Amino acid sequence: MENSVIDTQADLQSANDILIEQVNDQISLGTFDFGDQQLMRGLIDGLGDPRGLIRLRFAETIGEIGEPATSYLIEALLHHENVVLRRAAAKTLTIISDPKAVPSLIYAFLNDPDMVVRSSSAGALARTGEASVTALLEILASSEHPQETKGHAAWALAFIGAEASEHLYKALNSDCLDVRCAVIGAIGHVAQEQGDDKSCNTLITALTDPEPTIRTEAAVGLGQVDYPAAIAHLILALQDTDLDVRKAAINSLGKVGNYTVVKSLEPLLHDEQEVIRILAKLAIAQINGQ
Repeated sequence: MENSVIDTQADLQSANDILIEQVNDQISLGTFDFGDQQLMRGLIDGLGDPRGLIRLRFAETIGEIGEPATSYLIEALLHHENVVLRRAAAKTLTIISDPKAVPSLIYAFLNDPDMVVRSSSAGALARTGEASVTALLEILASSEHPQETKGHAAWALAFIGAEASEHLYKALNSDCLDVRCAVIGAIGHVAQEQGDDKSCNTLITALTDPEPTIRTEAAVGLGQVDYPAAIAHLILALQDTDLDVRKAAINSLGKVGNYTVVKSLEPLLHDEQEVIRILAKLAIAQINGQ
C-alpha cells in the first residue's frame, strides 16, 4: 500500500512537470487556449504540488495567463479542501491583482480557518489597490472584527498608499477611531511616497488630535518624510501628555532633525521617565552622527 501511495505521488508530480513545461511552451508560441477549462483546472491543481519550487512555477505561469485565470483561482481559494492550494491561490491572485477578485478575497481574509490564507488574501487585497479600499475601510469601521484582522486591513490600506488618497482624506472625519488611526497611518505612507504639502500638513494637524493614538501615528509618520516645517511641531509634541506621543516625537526628531533640535532634546536627558532619557540620548547621537 505504501509503495502504491508513493507511486501515485510520483506520477502526479511527473504529470505536473510535463504540464508546466507544455503550458509554458504554448504561452511562448502563442498557442495557449485560454478557453480550455480542463487545462486551466489542471494548472490550478498544480498549485497544490508538494514541491515549493514547482508551486512557484505554476503560480508564475498562471500569473502570466492573468485575468482569464481569476475565476478558477477564486473557486480554489473559497472551496478547495487542500490548504496548501488555497494559500497558493491567494498568493497567485496577488500576482494578477484583478479587481473582480476583491469580494472573494475579503471573504477569505475574514473567514478562512488558516492564518496563512487570511494573511495572503490581505496581501492580494493590498496589491489590487484602489478597488479594495472601500471594503478595507468597512472592516476597520466594524465592531465585529478582532484587532488582528483590523491590523492586517490597516497594513493593506497603507500599502495601497497614494492610490487610495481620495478615500483616505474623506475618511479622516470618521466617527470610528480605528478608521482614523489607519487612515493617518496610510497618509503617512502617502507622505513618504510623495512628500506633498497636503499629506504632510495633514500629519502636522493630527499632532493636536484629541486622541493620543492619532497623535502618535502622526508623529511616527512625520519621521519618515523630509519636511522641515514639521520639526517645530514635533518639538512641541515632546511636551505631550501621552508617553507614546513623546516617544514617537523623539524618534522622529532623531531621524529628520538637525543640530538645531538638539537643544530641545537635551532637557529630556534628565526626564523623570527612563525611556524618555534613553530615547533622547539615542536621538541626539543619531543627529550628531548625521
